[in-house]
Amino acid sequence: MQRRRNLILQGPPGTGKTFLARRLAWLGLGRTDASRVELVQFHPSYSYEDFVQGFRPDGQGSFRLTAGVLLDICRKATQDPGQPYYLLIDEINRGNVSRIFGELLLLLEADKRGPQHAVRLPYSPAEAPRFFVPDNLFVIGTMNMADRSLAPLDYALRRRFAFLPMTPEFGPPLQDFLAAHHVPQAVISRLVSRLTELNQAITDDPELGPDFQLGHSYFCQPPTAAADAPAWLDSILTQEIAPLLDEYWLDQPAQAAAHRKKLLRK
Repeated sequence: MQRRRNLILQGPPGTGKTFLARRLAWLGLGRTDASRVELVQFHPSYSYEDFVQGFRPDGQGSFRLTAGVLLDICRKATQDPGQPYYLLIDEINRGNVSRIFGELLLLLEADKRGPQHAVRLPYSPAEAPRFFVPDNLFVIGTMNMADRSLAPLDYALRRRFAFLPMTPEFGPPLQDFLAAHHVPQAVISRLVSRLTELNQAITDDPELGPDFQLGHSYFCQPPTAAADAPAWLDSILTQEIAPLLDEYWLDQPAQAAAHRKKLLRK
């Protein structure tokens, strides 16, 4: 983070990308200071006007030039240069990133930070102060690798970020976490064996692959009582994971049914 100042956490769904992004920000801050962290989620309707600057209705029948999320946090960071600020962008690849980022494609680079690289924004009048990204702003994005509807991330933006792959974790950390919350060992073993087997089948499928594995975050809210653990696991497997298999093998219903049967077997 200190070297690039921009990081993207990428991986299959359910691997805790947003969870980790927030905690990386708190780690950098040294505390959970919400005033220095801004979270935004991109989507197909999200625009440059939302993110950087644009004209918006002011409630009185006219339009007013309004700063977006990026300008707001950049201004805060500029006024407080001794402290780090974090912009978290969830699902960064769900929006039209080239259009949303605009001038940020240039100004994100670590060596293009600061007032010496300031540029004029398209909606701003000529006399307005030029815009720049301060050195103390860090950007952390998350990227779901399993969504087939998304285009690859724009190369011009990609080369301005460092990338950290995240994978499903069903080893000792998750098992110890569940055991500490009184989930019986038999339930933990069933969970681990079923998900490990399923993820291997997904990885081996040439039309899916490792980006479509199922992550551990499905199981990060354990039951409050040990007696409820079997029903808790059954409900997740039946209501959340099994329906997803029908989507994965949409054109192969027999394949989906076979994997669903293995997943749910007693």
